[in-house]
Amino acid sequence: MNRLRYTLLGAAALLAMSACTHSGTDTSSASGTSSKDATDAGLTVNGTVISTREIAMLMRQQPVRNEAPNSQQKIVDNLTMQVLAAQAASQKGLDKSPEVQDQLDLSKTSILAQAYVKDFFATHQPTDAQLSAEYDKVKAAASGNEYRARHIVVKTEDEAKAIIAKLNQDPRAFSKLASDDSLDPISKAKGGDLGWFDPARMQPEFAAAVTKLGKGQISQQPVKSQFGYHVIVVDDIRSKAANVPPFDQIKDSLTDHLKQEDLLKSLDDMKSKAKISVKS
Repeated sequence: MNRLRYTLLGAAALLAMSACTHSGTDTSSASGTSSKDATDAGLTVNGTVISTREIAMLMRQQPVRNEAPNSQQKIVDNLTMQVLAAQAASQKGLDKSPEVQDQLDLSKTSILAQAYVKDFFATHQPTDAQLSAEYDKVKAAASGNEYRARHIVVKTEDEAKAIIAKLNQDPRAFSKLASDDSLDPISKAKGGDLGWFDPARMQPEFAAAVTKLGKGQISQQPVKSQFGYHVIVVDDIRSKAANVPPFDQIKDSLTDHLKQEDLLKSLDDMKSKAKISVKS
């Protein structure tokens, strides 16, 4: 799953990178010439042509700003300043420096990678059978029960046994005893209430005791843990599967997850077949 998470982050970064990269870095354009069709020019600065298509692309990448007055004019003004700065850089020969050439090469690589990811997601759609199988995995992972319980934790076993004796006489006294005697500063303020939890996230001794109790039952033996001796009452039990949303509610998330898995497989396959060398 960690590997998948890094892939998700990498794909998102690739997609975001297009907002920071502009094709106007071509050195011939920056020097004042352009091979673009002048009839499609949305902006021309000293012979450098920025097409209407490019301006529209930048507008789409900034949807929030598009709502502001003169948003297109602001984009045109920014582009004009960028082109003028690029032309000045070319006139000084900065476009010939190794560092700038490396940056241009990396920008091209990033843009092409982003294009591949975007095209991959657009052309790879999981089948209904694949989505159904993935949903079954989600439900299977949610097997077992969750518990809502209260506890009282004290320092000694004798104290815990005394509390159990009192509770056997009056189970309704649990909340007051927890508030008065429990060493757990968080739950004691709520009458010992721990809320809903998955036993797997609790101390092993505590979890083992909870799962042996039925609804409404109080532990008849103190439960020892690193925090002390616990007295536990289970208020409710529910299946974890009950928290799994209906298929239709998470279908889009399942689709995205499967697309990411397919992307990872595609990249891994390409990597296994590629000739790769790294200078040590």
